[in-house]
Order: sequence, then structure tokens, then C-alpha cells
Amino acid sequence: MDDAAIVALFWARSEDAIREAEKRYGSYCAAIAGRILSDAEDTRECLNDLWLAAWRSIPPQRPENLRCYLGKLIRNLAISLRRRTHRQKRGGGETDLVLEELGECVSGGTEPEQVLEAQVLCEALDRWLAALPLRDRQLFVNRYFYVRSVPELAETAGTSRANVNSTLYRLRKKLRVYLEKEGLV
Repeated sequence: MDDAAIVALFWARSEDAIREAEKRYGSYCAAIAGRILSDAEDTRECLNDLWLAAWRSIPPQRPENLRCYLGKLIRNLAISLRRRTHRQKRGGGETDLVLEELGECVSGGTEPEQVLEAQVLCEALDRWLAALPLRDRQLFVNRYFYVRSVPELAETAGTSRANVNSTLYRLRKKLRVYLEKEGLV
């Protein structure tokens, strides 16, 4: 079943929507949550929260790309769960490292002004990513969205860890400069 048909099921409030979405994107979403949470039980909990969140948000949302929509939902849910369960622990995990690295460039908040700023920031980030060469864009997205480790990225890219670290460092610096020029940092 394709995305449009699954979204139509959500709009029709058919419980088959969840079954079909889970069948099509369950393993994809589990992989994202698993990378962030590193715990099978937390991953299952997060997946359950995902299907409820999708049920509640479609409608009014009508995602054109269901895979990306669910990927973003699960990522946000997993990060929130990780923060709740690891509030007093700091360091050591890949997710904490990724969030710390990105914290050099951006930070978030929950006030209405901060939410609006975050939306503007997302749009600017999309423009910045679109202007990057494909290899750099893939490295950045795989590291900071999919939370892939540097050794995994190096293996996938067929290069050294040092090269990946250097590229990511340069990309973060470029992002910082770009966001400063845009008046967002």
C-alpha cells in the first residue's frame, strides 16, 4: 500500500492505517528509535507512542511523504524519551554526543517565540543543506538526524574516521557562519 492510501486511511479514521503504516515503516522507525535510545524496551515504547502520535496528528496534517513524517515523529519522540530517562546522566552515548555537537550551532526552546524561531531555523537549515554537495549533505543528515556513529559513516563513505570528523567539524562551522549571516544565532 502506498503513502497516499495509508494517509487516506488515517483521514478516514480507519485502524487499518496504523497496521499498514507499521507494516511499511515499522522497521525504519524502529531503527531510528533504536539508534537514539539503545534499549529495546524503550524503542518498543517509543514505537507505540509513534502510532498514537500519528493517529492524533493525521488529520489535521496530510503528509506528502509519510516516511519522512513518521521518521521525524519517531526521532522527536525518541529524543524526548531519552532526555526524560537520562536526565541525570551526561555523556557517554552517541545521541548525547550528537546533540552536544549540534548545540554548538543551535539551541531550542519551548516559548512561543522560540517555537517560531525554530521553524525559521528549520527552513534555513533546509536551504543550507540543499546547497551542500551530496556527500556532505549525506554525512550531515546521517550523523545529526539518523544518529549514525562516525565509524559507520566512515565505512559507508569509504573514508577514514579522521576524514569524517574533519568534514563534520567543517560543516558545523559552515552552518554556524550561515546561521549568523541569516541572523538566526
